Amino acid sequence: MNKKLAAALSGGAVLVLALTGCGGDDSNEKLDSWANQVCDAVQPQAKKIAAANAAIQKETSDNSTPEDVQKTDSKAFQDMSDAYKAIGAAVNKAGAPDVENGEKKQADAVKELNGISASYASLKKQVDELDTDDQAKFADGLKDIATELDKLSKSGNNALKTLEEGEVGKAMARQPSCKTATAPGQATQS
Repeated sequence: MNKKLAAALSGGAVLVLALTGCGGDDSNEKLDSWANQVCDAVQPQAKKIAAANAAIQKETSDNSTPEDVQKTDSKAFQDMSDAYKAIGAAVNKAGAPDVENGEKKQADAVKELNGISASYASLKKQVDELDTDDQAKFADGLKDIATELDKLSKSGNNALKTLEEGEVGKAMARQPSCKTATAPGQATQS
């Protein structure tokens, strides 16, 4: 029952991986500066999200009590909500990237990141309200949360992909902090 939650959660790491771009050498100073600012801010948040994912995976795999699962999931969802909000704030603070439609791409990405943050805050509220005294009800509640989480991991990140197309992605790929942001996000499904 909890494995579905863990599997759904690992999809959340994909969103962070979207923020890391790939390959390219054509340097653009303004864009590199923008990418550096965003990547430096994203890296600690990517680690926070990966740690939250790992905590949930661990808690779901060792036959924990409903109370322990609830406590771990609640903290993890809060951490994820805070992390996505911080990434949104970082993208917002960096301003629009120096590319065509940069302002729209930035605004859409910030809106999307804030939406993801709100979704995790909602999941935290749902998990906090689960009845840990009734194992069957708790399991049903977790299934509902896993379904929401699955939807969350499959939806979204279109604006992030759009933000990182072309030159922006290349500039991000040149930033050491973006390269290291990918490592902790490699989630394993069980």
